[in-house]
Amino acid sequence: MKIITYNVNGVRAAIKKGFVEWLAATDADVVCLQEVKATEKDLDWTIITNLGYELYLNTAEKKGYSGTAILSKQKPNHIEVGCGIDLYDREGRVIRADYDNVSVMSVYMPSGTSGDERQVFKYKWMDDFYDYIQALKKDIPNLVICGDYNICHRAIDIHNPKSNAKSSGFLPEEREWMEKFFSNGFVDAFREFNQEPHQYTWWSQRFPTIRERNLGWRIDYQSVTENMKDRLKRSVILSDAKHSDHAPVLIEIS
Repeated sequence: MKIITYNVNGVRAAIKKGFVEWLAATDADVVCLQEVKATEKDLDWTIITNLGYELYLNTAEKKGYSGTAILSKQKPNHIEVGCGIDLYDREGRVIRADYDNVSVMSVYMPSGTSGDERQVFKYKWMDDFYDYIQALKKDIPNLVICGDYNICHRAIDIHNPKSNAKSSGFLPEEREWMEKFFSNGFVDAFREFNQEPHQYTWWSQRFPTIRERNLGWRIDYQSVTENMKDRLKRSVILSDAKHSDHAPVLIEIS
C-alpha cells in the first residue's frame, strides 16, 4: 500500500499548478490532504474521483480555511470525520479511514505563528490530541497518522536551529511533545529510512529563493504504531512536486 501525505495549501490553487496530473502519475492507494480550503461545493471533484479515488472531506466552518481529506482507491470499512472534540472539529483538522488491517488518519495540526492566542490553542491541541491518540491506538492498533504536524522534531529537521530556537514550530515545549509522542507507541517512518540532514517538507514563501536554497523545515510526518514498524518498506519526500509550499511524503507498507 502506497500512502501519501500532502499539505496542498488550497486544493484549488494546487490543481491550477498540475496537482491532478501529478496525482494520476503517483498511483497512490491512499492520499491524505491537509489545508484543503474547499468544500464539496467549491469545485468539481470529479477531476479527482475520475482517477479512481473515493473522496472523503472534513471541512472547516470558516470558509477557505484549514480542512482535511482522504482520497482512497479502496472503499474503507469506515470513515471517522473529526476527533470528537468540537473545538478542533469546527476547524476540520482530523479525518480517518479504517481498512481491514490498517487505519489511516489525515491530520492538520494547528500553527502558532499568528500570535500568542493561537500558540496557546496549539498547546491545548497537543495535550488533547496526545490523549485522544493514546486512547485510540488501544482500539485501533494498526494506525498511520499522516499530516502537517507544524513542529520540527529535532535540530536535524530545520535548516537553522539556532536562529529558530524561539520560533513557533521549534519551541522547546513543542519538540518535547514530539519526543514524547515518538517515545510512546509511534515511529517516525521517514527517519526509519533516512538519517541524513537537509531533508525538508516546507519552505517559507517569504523569499522566492528559499526553496531553491533548501532552507526548509520538516513538519510533515507519517507516524505508524510501533507494531507496524516491520511493515514499512520505504519512505521518501517527493520534493519535485511543487503545487504548494509543502512537499508530499510517501510511505509504502506491506
